[in-house]
Amino acid sequence: MAKIHAGLGTSHIPLLGRIMDIGDSDKAEWAPVFSGFDFTRQWIKEQQPDVVILVYNDHATTFDMKFIPTFAIGCAEAFQPADEGYGARPVPIVKGAPELAWHLTESLILQGFDMTIVNEMDVDHGLTVPLSMVFGEVEEWPCRVIPLAVNTVVYPAPTGERCLALGKALREAIEQFPEDLNVQVWGTGGMSHQLLGERAGLINQPWDIAFMDSLADDYQRLAGISQVEYIRESGTEGCEMVMWLIMRGALKGKVKEVHRHYHVPVSNTALGHIIFEEEVSQ
Repeated sequence: MAKIHAGLGTSHIPLLGRIMDIGDSDKAEWAPVFSGFDFTRQWIKEQQPDVVILVYNDHATTFDMKFIPTFAIGCAEAFQPADEGYGARPVPIVKGAPELAWHLTESLILQGFDMTIVNEMDVDHGLTVPLSMVFGEVEEWPCRVIPLAVNTVVYPAPTGERCLALGKALREAIEQFPEDLNVQVWGTGGMSHQLLGERAGLINQPWDIAFMDSLADDYQRLAGISQVEYIRESGTEGCEMVMWLIMRGALKGKVKEVHRHYHVPVSNTALGHIIFEEEVSQ
């Protein structure tokens, strides 16, 4: 049977992808950012996931004001890196896991989640930057990926409670899949940042750190944070952190934090990264 026992949260800052693409990630000024993923790159080699369910938000690349799904799952064989205005990133094509994706879709819908099924879409920096940060520069991604897009761009976004519940439903669906697969769920986005308006450039370090401090054991409280509070405390784009709750919901019982990285500023945002492993086999 498929199993899941680890997951991670990470920001998906587009500048980091650009820095890697032009070959500047080894420059001294970027060491405080990229060195925080040295542990992760060794850890992921040891974990060897077969499939990553990568939770991210599309940035008006595949979804625009014509249609905005709250939750969308990619069921295709492959996903091309998106052209976000400056050409597609020079990274490998993202290979999907359609059999597992369709199984997850059926299970999630039967559990009450009205998933939007997507059979053709390009994936933007929200998905490709986390892959680059975790796996580095590779000729092909070493695992298959199921994109799970969450609307955190246009109000109203799903609540933390709903995202946490979706993570738990994902866990149930994964464990019902008959193939022997090592599956991880990654929650991406955030941390505190605001791109536009009078508060553009807002970064709230205490808020970010408190969120990471609570994610392992006090996630039920985090799930109760309203979108108004996210916006007030962490900026208009800070509500992307609800996607980290999908990752936490997919992990059962107590978890052990095995790595954390936090750095500000990166571009005009805070960079957060955390790795959890379940303490015991569930």
